[in-house]
Amino acid sequence: MKKVLILFSILILGLLVFAEQMNLVILHTSDLHGNIFPVNYATNKPYYVGLGRVATFYNMEKEKNPNVLLIDTGDLIQGTPLEYYHARIDNKPIDPMVKVMNHLGYIASIIGNHEFNYGKKVLNKAISEANFPFLSANIVDRDTGKPVFKPYLVFNYKGVKIGILGLTTKYIPHWEDPKNIRNLDFYDPVAVAKKYVKILRDRENVDVLIVGYHGGFERDLKTGKPTEELTGENEGYQLLTEVPGIDVLLTGHQHRAISGVYNNVAVSMPKNWGKMVGRIELTLDNSDGKWKVIAKKSELLDSKTVESDKEVLSLVQDYEDKVQKWLDQPVGTAKGDFYVYDPLKVRLADHPLIEFVNTVQQTYSGVKISSTALFNNDIKGWKSGPVTLRDINGVYIYPNTLKVLRVTGKDIKDAIEKSADYFVYKNGKVDVNKTWVDPKPQHYNYDMWEGINYIIDVEKPVGKRVVWLEYEGKPVEMDKEYNIVLNNYRAGGGGGYSMFAGKPVVKEVMMEVSELMADYIMDHKVIEAKVDHNWYVATDVMYNVKSGDTLFKLGRMYNVNPYAIAKWNKIKNPDLIFVGQKLIIYKPIISDN
Repeated sequence: MKKVLILFSILILGLLVFAEQMNLVILHTSDLHGNIFPVNYATNKPYYVGLGRVATFYNMEKEKNPNVLLIDTGDLIQGTPLEYYHARIDNKPIDPMVKVMNHLGYIASIIGNHEFNYGKKVLNKAISEANFPFLSANIVDRDTGKPVFKPYLVFNYKGVKIGILGLTTKYIPHWEDPKNIRNLDFYDPVAVAKKYVKILRDRENVDVLIVGYHGGFERDLKTGKPTEELTGENEGYQLLTEVPGIDVLLTGHQHRAISGVYNNVAVSMPKNWGKMVGRIELTLDNSDGKWKVIAKKSELLDSKTVESDKEVLSLVQDYEDKVQKWLDQPVGTAKGDFYVYDPLKVRLADHPLIEFVNTVQQTYSGVKISSTALFNNDIKGWKSGPVTLRDINGVYIYPNTLKVLRVTGKDIKDAIEKSADYFVYKNGKVDVNKTWVDPKPQHYNYDMWEGINYIIDVEKPVGKRVVWLEYEGKPVEMDKEYNIVLNNYRAGGGGGYSMFAGKPVVKEVMMEVSELMADYIMDHKVIEAKVDHNWYVATDVMYNVKSGDTLFKLGRMYNVNPYAIAKWNKIKNPDLIFVGQKLIIYKPIISDN
């Protein structure tokens, strides 16, 4: 008996001697969208973005702990002039994002929806150049049902068996050009996750299971209440709550800042463009002879706190030099000024720059009714002469894509009424409503429309300022449905436009608007500054017809179309008005812009 006790004690001591713990750190990036350099390409001014800053965090982390893994969750090879140039102008060199990620030693990247934007040839080339796999288990070949990309990665890290499962939002067919996803099916990521998590746990026997999902959260992580329409675009909450066995869930797509441990899963979504880096720390223990995760922590690192790693930037400086030179080269010519001399005047009547952006949106969406905004008061547009890509990026400063929604006439009217709140009218003068500039300027939420005719009367109370609304020569019917094109932010109800939230999405154009503008100018060579005067902001005048008056005379007097005066006053014969007749006239606040 004594010998047995001695032997048992030796075994226990042996286990204690060989038992150990490991702190494993995962640095997580997502939605980098082609950002390496700390620059805003529209202004050429410094910006706290890019893989250069990610590299700095990685180097700092490695100094504290050698056990660091880099993982990305998609939307990698599209979004900046750097990647646009590489994809469309010179695709021969290695993809610059892949080159830097190879250097840093990324373990894996997940296929994002924007990976398809430049077509399969560009995507497959980038994948072939990477020293790490691009993962996605739920994108399959339509004919075989088998994954097109590597579904998961299993590797041994210092004795710890780690599995990474890749998943992609299934909503891609709603956005992407069909030719770029030909013969592909996008299975439900939750159902696919249930299948592969079981494989990774039971067959592959992984110690740590990481799910990288290019998708976001459809519900509040604490309450479970829906935070958006449940279309299937974002199913992160379902993955958290319906798929047991996940240790870490790395997400993206929504460009949000999310971190924490929910349902015993470490969760990360580190915003976009490298503005933040997710940091997940796992404490592992093998006291019983098998590695187990015994503690989890998740946080976000703010890229404002560091500078870019110069060695990383030097790797692709030649790419950047070419792009900067290219940005300053003309892509076409402007005939007439698209210049913003006074931003308030641009928002008071139809302007060539705004009409141009709306024309681009109409062209690439195939929809007649479009809206856009002058995003801030620093945007200048361009004057007559050469138009450069930097000019374009300086006008359309956000990485928005386009959505075509099916809405009612009432939705359109309500949206214009929302924009009409932008103005106040006092003492015969129009100005910007203080609530639109304090505490935060919201000029980007004032929309201007093309394809419809409308008038905003600032003398009317808020909510009743749209005094004329026409489509193709007829009044817009409140109950009738119309297709409209607008940016993805506004289409989701962003900026307080709740009338658009949850509306049916007819089509999506997943190229960024700035790229569409560049394509349009390159295709047309010369663009002409013009307006069709389809809308303006007005005050109202009640005019008593005098002897000798005609609608054409009144039109010249008030700078309005005489036939419009006839419509406003329901005059069937524009050549026939009577002395003493009272006419409502909507007088433009500005006569030109």
